[in-house]
Amino acid sequence: MIEFEIESLDREGRGIARVDGKTVFVDGAITGERVEGSVYKTKPSYDMAQVHRVLRASATRVTPGCTYFGICGGCSMQHVDSRAQVAAKQRVLEDCFERIGNVTPETILSPIHGAPWHYRSRARLGARMVRKKGGALIGFHERRSTFVADMNSCEVLPESVSRALPDLRRLVERLSISERMPQIEVSAGEDLTVLVFRVLDQPSDSDLALLRAYADKSGFQIWLQAAGPESAQPFWPMDAAPLEYLLPEFDVRLGFGPTEFTQVNHDVNRMMVRRVMRLLDPQPGERIGDMFCGLGNFSLPMARSGAEVLGVEGSAGLVARATDNARLNGLDAHCRFEAANLFKAEACAALGSFDKMLIDPPRDGAVELVKSLEGRTPRRVVYVSCDPATLARDAEYMVHTLGYRLSAAGIVNMFPHTSHVESIGVFDRD
Repeated sequence: MIEFEIESLDREGRGIARVDGKTVFVDGAITGERVEGSVYKTKPSYDMAQVHRVLRASATRVTPGCTYFGICGGCSMQHVDSRAQVAAKQRVLEDCFERIGNVTPETILSPIHGAPWHYRSRARLGARMVRKKGGALIGFHERRSTFVADMNSCEVLPESVSRALPDLRRLVERLSISERMPQIEVSAGEDLTVLVFRVLDQPSDSDLALLRAYADKSGFQIWLQAAGPESAQPFWPMDAAPLEYLLPEFDVRLGFGPTEFTQVNHDVNRMMVRRVMRLLDPQPGERIGDMFCGLGNFSLPMARSGAEVLGVEGSAGLVARATDNARLNGLDAHCRFEAANLFKAEACAALGSFDKMLIDPPRDGAVELVKSLEGRTPRRVVYVSCDPATLARDAEYMVHTLGYRLSAAGIVNMFPHTSHVESIGVFDRD
């Protein structure tokens, strides 16, 4: 065993210590603690270690709220007080701006955060038959492993799904294709929760009867997915209410499919949309671009203001969904959508000029889109990011090449108890 003095946390929520000049990342440790642990991986420039005993605890250490913390790989920061988690993520964002972007926000926005438990409306659960453990396992992967954690509840899933895990295990054990069903995807809306069973073989008639009976008993709708996400089809019941979530402040209702991308935390998403609308301040007659628009999460609230919105997305399926949502909300006169590859410079340049822009890219960021703004810069850009490193990289170009100011930035705690950092940056041209 080795004793470690923890200096800070890294971007993954691990403690950072130094032993004989070498950096050690310590799972389960918190800034200011002294812990005893062991190294489980050695690299030339750093080691990885695991806490076995806390010798001097941080004031922010709390008892994890989940029985499976330390086994399940789904949450890595449950041992840290919720407020301290938010503060740590804010420091990660500021550090990325300083180290990667060489920029400093003029204003730090107050963090957006919500309920720490039962927040997760979307999840992909592994399913495995493990006979030596007594049957089926349903859950997230174990830490540092591809094995499925042996779970009977989950404190971040919707309560109805958490309670259902034991019954789901028994259902899988009874299916003839139990060893050919590796995944169950959860997707919860306002009035319906869908379970998408990934089936590598065709279910037998008896399997289908079991699935129908389970759906009737549980109240979940069951879909079957034979290949990629686009192959998912509703199975039972066929007359279920549609999946949708609401943005009541903007009188917007958004429909979605169970394998389509939506934010996992509906409550925090509502707060984030409210913040973005306040920062973007869309006005009637303005031409606003919503880049990586998805199914219209930001586009439709913008259009509700009377602005003329162009939503751009790489997925033709999401463009179709966003178009349907605009029509559903009576906003199609102010909002149109088109498919384009926003990772290609020529596609970005072809979009024309905008008064304002919202950018909400995947983890890779929006470097080609940002570069394409030269010569046609919107006067304000609000950038919603799921990776502070790529936001900082793109901020460097916007500030030091395009002449924007980084007016404000702050974090959105979309995934409590994880190290994942969502953030918002506001860029202005005088």
